[in-house]
Amino acid sequence: MDRDSESIKAMETHLAGTLKPVAPSREILRRLRRRIRIPARDEIVDRLHDWQRLWLVLGGVLSGGLAVLTVARAIFHLVGRRQVG
Repeated sequence: MDRDSESIKAMETHLAGTLKPVAPSREILRRLRRRIRIPARDEIVDRLHDWQRLWLVLGGVLSGGLAVLTVARAIFHLVGRRQVG
C-alpha cells in the first residue's frame, strides 16, 4: 500500500512540474460571460411568484414520471411473464 501511495506522490510531483496553469484568452472569457447569465435576485423572485407556470412545470414533471413508471412496469411485467412461462 505504501508503494502505491509513493508511486502516486511521485507521479503528482512530476505532473505538478510538467503541467503549468494556462490563462484563457480575454475573448474566451468575454464569450463565456455573455453566454452564462445569472439572473438578478428580483428576476428569480418574480419567476417563483408566477404560480401558474410553477404548477404547469410541476404537473408536467409528475405526469412524465408517472408515464415512465407505467412503461417500465409494463415492460417488467411482459419480460417477467416470458421467463416464467
